[in-house]
Amino acid sequence: MARYPREVDFPRVIAIKPGSAAQAAGVAVGDLLVSINGEQPRDVIHYQLLVDEAEPMLEIDRGGLVRSITVAKGDGEPLGLEVQSAIFDQVRTCDNHCSFCFIYQLPKGMRKSLYLKDDDYRLSFLYGNFTTLTRFTEADLERVITEGLSPLYVSIHATDRARRNEMLRNRRGGPSLRWLRLLLDAGIEVHGQVVVCPDLNDGAVLEQTLTDVLNEYPELHSVAVVPLGVSDHSNEPTMRPHTVDEAVAVVDLVTEWQEIFASVLGRRLVYAADEYYLLAGRSFPGSETYGDFAMYEDGIGMARHFQVEFSEGELVGNIERDGRAGGFFASVDGAPAAGYRAPRTQASPQGAGEGQPVQLLGSRPRKDAPIAILTGTYGAQCLEPLLEDLGRDDVRVLPVVNTFFGGNIGVTGLLVGEDLARVLDAEPVGHRYLLPDVCLSEGRFLDGSTPADLPRPVEVVATDGIALRQALTQRSTVGSP
Repeated sequence: MARYPREVDFPRVIAIKPGSAAQAAGVAVGDLLVSINGEQPRDVIHYQLLVDEAEPMLEIDRGGLVRSITVAKGDGEPLGLEVQSAIFDQVRTCDNHCSFCFIYQLPKGMRKSLYLKDDDYRLSFLYGNFTTLTRFTEADLERVITEGLSPLYVSIHATDRARRNEMLRNRRGGPSLRWLRLLLDAGIEVHGQVVVCPDLNDGAVLEQTLTDVLNEYPELHSVAVVPLGVSDHSNEPTMRPHTVDEAVAVVDLVTEWQEIFASVLGRRLVYAADEYYLLAGRSFPGSETYGDFAMYEDGIGMARHFQVEFSEGELVGNIERDGRAGGFFASVDGAPAAGYRAPRTQASPQGAGEGQPVQLLGSRPRKDAPIAILTGTYGAQCLEPLLEDLGRDDVRVLPVVNTFFGGNIGVTGLLVGEDLARVLDAEPVGHRYLLPDVCLSEGRFLDGSTPADLPRPVEVVATDGIALRQALTQRSTVGSP
């Protein structure tokens, strides 16, 4: 039979769960899913709704021939397939031209997927990507409401319409906030974000934004206030990092507004990123301040959460331990197609979030080897006080300056093999080197290298306090007998 016309890409099967209904029906790795119950799935969300039905009829393309397979399974029973990507039609790319966009600040020569600039509400639902809503439509709103695609994550930046137009460099920037109001009216859980750019949306503009959130969008679940990241590859002369005084002003303003929101709404609503407290030289708020740590993956309360878990050795809050990939580019490179909310047919290769160190790469150090924890410059500021309290003279923090991106980039998730190799090359042989998995995606760093390329063997450890504590207490079991 001739192949069907391809208006969109068909999902390709890349894994089948042993013993699943799909395996019993004869579906094979490499098959293309042309249709399910006569419908061509647009994305993994649509796909999941279709395969949740009892006895779905699949049309598959295998080697250029299309055949039909009916899968014997009950309503809601997992099909047992893993498909190659989350979006089968085209990813809705961003038509904004924000001067502060980090994609514009990437070095040349990186993997093509890392330069994808999306503004797709489906990726917001699946992976927690932030969307500006400038390409959102009535059809999108209907689908979000009908299918209950919640929560979503929205980049607000400024509620003043003219200022938002200016920041997004898009005349639809200001008007598109009407979609935010409609989403909230429909009961969709929305998390907002404000990337604060000095001299653009800080100071009085930021205060007006928080005022408008209270008056116009009080149903927002949370608002994250995060600092502008500026790499050495930025071509925007007006974009600059915060000064210490500016960071202090943001922390003070957010603290003031937390009290206002708490008194009016009964919850704090707005939170400053951990980086602000580090830059301002302020202590992190107590864990009770962050509630359920809803913005943990966006750097809100992550340091406090890590500290409490490391110190107490117990899980804190409602952080999902489901294998959600970490790091800046998790949604476009190395993330599960089904999104972090859906079950996987295979476990995360890095054991992320499970509180367990993973395989040692390279030769094993001796049992009593000194330990060095590799981390970014921001991470070092959080870890050093914890290790002092631990009282271990055999454990040290090894900060890695990010010269690959440069600028004020200091988060651990953006560390690359090139910088790690430079630091490790000057370190002694035979020590244990612990590497957080947040800087890896499918086992690779952002520069394309892998831990096996490093000049010293490393232990890749899940990026949480419990995993690190466990790794530090394994000194009596690591190494040859």
